[in-house]
Amino acid sequence: MKRILLTTVLASACAAAYAAPVSYDIDPMHTYPSFEADHMGISFWRGKFNKTSGVLVLDKEASTGSVDVKIDIASVDFGLDAMNEHAVSPEFFDSAKYPQATYKGKLADFVDGAPTRVVGELTLHGITRPVELKINRFKCIPHPMFKRDLCGADASAVFKRDEFGLTAGKDYGFSMDVNLRIQMEAVVPEKAPKP
Repeated sequence: MKRILLTTVLASACAAAYAAPVSYDIDPMHTYPSFEADHMGISFWRGKFNKTSGVLVLDKEASTGSVDVKIDIASVDFGLDAMNEHAVSPEFFDSAKYPQATYKGKLADFVDGAPTRVVGELTLHGITRPVELKINRFKCIPHPMFKRDLCGADASAVFKRDEFGLTAGKDYGFSMDVNLRIQMEAVVPEKAPKP
């Protein structure tokens, strides 16, 4: 009887350990939020942010999780220096006053172990609004080099930039719609060496 009880306790402990949420560090070398915005109704400006950090938390067994992402606004990159300088100026992002954008959300609607949505809030230009991400792809694998768990995702959303106080071009008839696309990879951090 004691042996059965011990086996049950150990099995429960193992199951609980397996079900525990796992934290992943977002890999800044493989995570680039990009966006597309109207230019006078005749073309689109496309850009990305080159510096991103944050944490993904995932509980595969419970089908829950969260994301907490920080974006360096001054790292905006349109592929054109003059446009980059304008984008960080007070007339647009005003990166001196608002140096960081954040996105915090909960993973939702898991299908076959993978989330299909993120329900969260974007803080941009000092304003926080709900923005829901559609997850187009989500997958976790053992990292081929680090030998630690690696998760990646492709997500998208559409939001109105004037709701965040970014109204440049509105008086000229620019559409305020922004198409957001996020490529993200995150890896379980390396364990600190024991003293």
